Amino acid sequence: MIMKRVSNIGLAMAMTLGVWLGSESVRASEVGLEQGPSGGAMVADALVARPLLAVATVGGVAVFLVSLPFSALGGNVDEAAETLIKTPAEAAFRRCLGCRVSRRGDEY
Repeated sequence: MIMKRVSNIGLAMAMTLGVWLGSESVRASEVGLEQGPSGGAMVADALVARPLLAVATVGGVAVFLVSLPFSALGGNVDEAAETLIKTPAEAAFRRCLGCRVSRRGDEY
């Protein structure tokens, strides 16, 4: 009973944070401000996105290893590695806190 209540509160907080962060980016783009990520975006990134992206990277490695024989036969090992490992790893470990793209791009 308590766990269900805690999970409901966590879900409500996550939804509220998502709506709030989404409205902040819309408001900034409407005004035409070129600014860095907000504090809320940094907190959400550190507490939610980065751990999920790290898990996605580990999962991508596992899927890549399982699919490696098939990728090798199909000749697309590089594309599979890029999609399954490199993309989530760069998002988790290379981009700045709260940014939406990795350091390769100059956008937020």
